[in-house]
Amino acid sequence: MGKFTVTHEIHCNAEKFWKLFFDKDFNTALFKNHLGFPEFNIVEQTENDTELVRRISGQPKMDMPGPIAKLLGSNFGYKEDGKLDKKTSVWRWKMTPSALADKLRNEGMMRIEPIGDSKIRRIAEITIEAKIFGVGGLLESTSEKQLRDGWDRSAQFMNDWLKKHP
Repeated sequence: MGKFTVTHEIHCNAEKFWKLFFDKDFNTALFKNHLGFPEFNIVEQTENDTELVRRISGQPKMDMPGPIAKLLGSNFGYKEDGKLDKKTSVWRWKMTPSALADKLRNEGMMRIEPIGDSKIRRIAEITIEAKIFGVGGLLESTSEKQLRDGWDRSAQFMNDWLKKHP
């Protein structure tokens, strides 16, 4: 099992960050155009006074070693269920893969900390687990590399978006 943390500075305040994080146009541009997902959809997004709940489905652009790509299949995708606790400003998510759902786990939590009037630190703690004999470790390390890259690229995209859409 792999656990890791990614941290990024985003050039906006907390209110703007969460608004953008849940914005449909921003997410479509991020996942489809910037990260190259063949498929990305916000299936459901509801909000009340205490929480915001979102479910998405996606098919990431795959860059996996041959044995892993064969194992997951060419149409590998996932569903993500997430919930923002408005009181604590903590986003928790769990992904359910389209293949090997009983053997793969990807979940985590994200929080933000203000570091000035118009800058926040985004901190995501992510857990990856692959219970597959022989290739579990390879799948975990490959997934961690891809996730780190995706989070890094999303932070850069978000900062670029904020410059263009103040």
